Amino acid sequence: MRNLKNTLFYLIIIVGFTALMYWIVEQGRLLEVGRKIISPSASDNQWTQFLSSLFHNLQHPLALLLFQIITIVLVARIFGWIFRKIGQPTVIGEIIAGIALGPSLFGLYFPDMEGALFPADSLGNLQLLSQVGLILFMFIVGMELDLKVLKNKANEAVVISHASIVIPFALGIGLSYYTYHQFAPPGIEFLSFSLFMGIAMSITAFPVLARIVQERGIHKTRLGTIVITCAAADDITAWCILAVVIAIVKAGSFVSSIYVIGLAIVYVLLMLFVVKPFLKRVGDLYAKKDNIKKPVVAIFLLTLIMSAYVTEIIGIHALFGAFMMGSIMPDITKFRNVFIEKVEDVAVILLLPLFFVFTGLRTEIGLINDPYLWKITGCIIAVAVAGKFFGSALAAKFVGQSWRDSLTIGALMNTRGLMELVVLNIGYELGVLSPKVFTMMVIMALVTTFMTGPALDIINFIFKTKDVIIPSEIKKNSEFKILISFGNNEKGKSLLRLANSLVKKQAETANVTAMHLSNSDEMHSYNLEEYEASTFEPILKESKKLNQEITTIFKATGDMESDIADIAQEGHYDFVLVGLGKSIFEGTILGKVLGFTSRIINPDRLLDKFKGKEGLFENSPFDDRTRLIISKTKTPLGILIDKDLHQVNKVFVGVFAIGDVFLIDYAQKLIYNNDAHVTILENNRQTKNNFIVENAFEALEQKHPDNIEVLNPEKISKPLLANQDLVIFSLETWKKLVDDEVTWLTDIPSVLIIKP
Repeated sequence: MRNLKNTLFYLIIIVGFTALMYWIVEQGRLLEVGRKIISPSASDNQWTQFLSSLFHNLQHPLALLLFQIITIVLVARIFGWIFRKIGQPTVIGEIIAGIALGPSLFGLYFPDMEGALFPADSLGNLQLLSQVGLILFMFIVGMELDLKVLKNKANEAVVISHASIVIPFALGIGLSYYTYHQFAPPGIEFLSFSLFMGIAMSITAFPVLARIVQERGIHKTRLGTIVITCAAADDITAWCILAVVIAIVKAGSFVSSIYVIGLAIVYVLLMLFVVKPFLKRVGDLYAKKDNIKKPVVAIFLLTLIMSAYVTEIIGIHALFGAFMMGSIMPDITKFRNVFIEKVEDVAVILLLPLFFVFTGLRTEIGLINDPYLWKITGCIIAVAVAGKFFGSALAAKFVGQSWRDSLTIGALMNTRGLMELVVLNIGYELGVLSPKVFTMMVIMALVTTFMTGPALDIINFIFKTKDVIIPSEIKKNSEFKILISFGNNEKGKSLLRLANSLVKKQAETANVTAMHLSNSDEMHSYNLEEYEASTFEPILKESKKLNQEITTIFKATGDMESDIADIAQEGHYDFVLVGLGKSIFEGTILGKVLGFTSRIINPDRLLDKFKGKEGLFENSPFDDRTRLIISKTKTPLGILIDKDLHQVNKVFVGVFAIGDVFLIDYAQKLIYNNDAHVTILENNRQTKNNFIVENAFEALEQKHPDNIEVLNPEKISKPLLANQDLVIFSLETWKKLVDDEVTWLTDIPSVLIIKP
């Protein structure tokens, strides 16, 4: 009855008000009498009208801006992915993407298309959005700085850092003496030109450097601490110097620049002694609450915008205000995490690529069209490397570092990345740098950032050393060493339980290592230790419950598959365990690995059966990451499909071929260490009369007669499998069973798939 009333009410409302609107429109037509109404001619082609309207919409500034953003973000992500795959920072690929979309490549071969995509009158919108992105990014950079490190370990680091600024600054000014007459824009004083050349030579990209240190696994070492501290001190000093340089250039006279610098000092003092305590008090009030309310977020973001606004008005650029605001944020990890999560994705993914493309539109490689100009570019690169690389290295050697560590510090401090582009764009906008010099300096920024990874590899090769990843306590001569790699805590605990079942009674001669790999793009240097502690806390609790001693490895990485393989080999592990589901595979399931999809006999029944589970049969064959891990890992590899594995008391082992005989070793370990009951399925057709298989079975039955049961395939049943805690197959047998669409696989518990 109620549904009928609702239906009638709905019909009355829709029909009644539609009729009312129609009547009003008809009455409105009478108001047109006496007016000159312009309408399309009836003879006009309707299709032509539609196309004309569509073309007009495409040219609308908002539509054009949205299309530019779509194109820029897609191209930047593609280039970033390509460069990440070849071991370079993502930012290099994104910078190259910006240059590729500009006149150097896209505009060179498709000038009309480039003109349509980036018409001159649309660049203002693009520039404003990119500046907003830079303000947000500099806010993040400021938050990433750990000022406690500067307080505690600033002695030799500050010496190295300031040497790495002063030496290249001096060389940059020296270079400007020889290039001013030919390359400085008309009307620009030598002081302005030389100061910008100096600051451009002395900048270091702290975010890129921090990620390289994390990815190389040296962030916990003394060397890593020194480098991070040097970069932090370098960033703060360089941005303060840049503010002074901008003030001098904008002011136009010495007296005016003194006024600007004076206002900047007042601003800094207010931020440190008024704004910072206020923000800390707000942070302390909300530090223990689960959610930070929107009004609190608004206070901080409004303060950010006001800080950027004040520095822009003073004349030292809005980016300095954003950087300053980030550096005085409350030293509360939760607070910083909230703001980074809210700001970073929009800034880094959406808005920063606009800055790269805007820089690319200004970068015309075609201007360097003479061998002489390429020689000048080479000289700029040489001066930049000599000042930053060798200047930092010599300073590090002077304060007592080894040659290997000194050169490593030099290579890392030579990384310029995005920070260099920011400085160059400021110089370009102020008219201090000409298009030719700007292009040369962009090339220098790319080369010096690109060379960081290869330079570190060469240094390690020369000194016959590797970046530290494996903790020293793991390098003992254990009889059996297991490496478990996890991403999700619950999967990590299941992997630890399984590892414990394999070595429980061999504590003195076995070693279990828990490793967590995290995407380096998601890591920040300021909270690295806290993030690591929170990641391993559940695993360490589980290890205490199991009375299983473990060592831990934490690493930020851009290539999880290679790192798993490399660490396993470098640590001389005997067995590697990885989990699926929400582990290192970030939600992918081995079911797709195993090719059990549209060919399933009764897919609807299987979908119902696996609904809500992290099942075995999602989608299709091996996903790319799983294939890479399997192909790259030379150490015996176990892939656990976890269905809440809590104990390993009942184990089913499938020996379907002669090549599966190695599984008996794992069965024996589970029996000896965990007193597990093992049911072995022997495929007689494949293994009958094989000396190796028969000997293995006979030896196992003699040693553990009460823990072994051998079955033939005819006795296998779903209830038997459902009653097990763990099912073990070799990788080849598992793939064959899936290809054969063996239906009893649908009811099995947790599965361990082993590649010998």
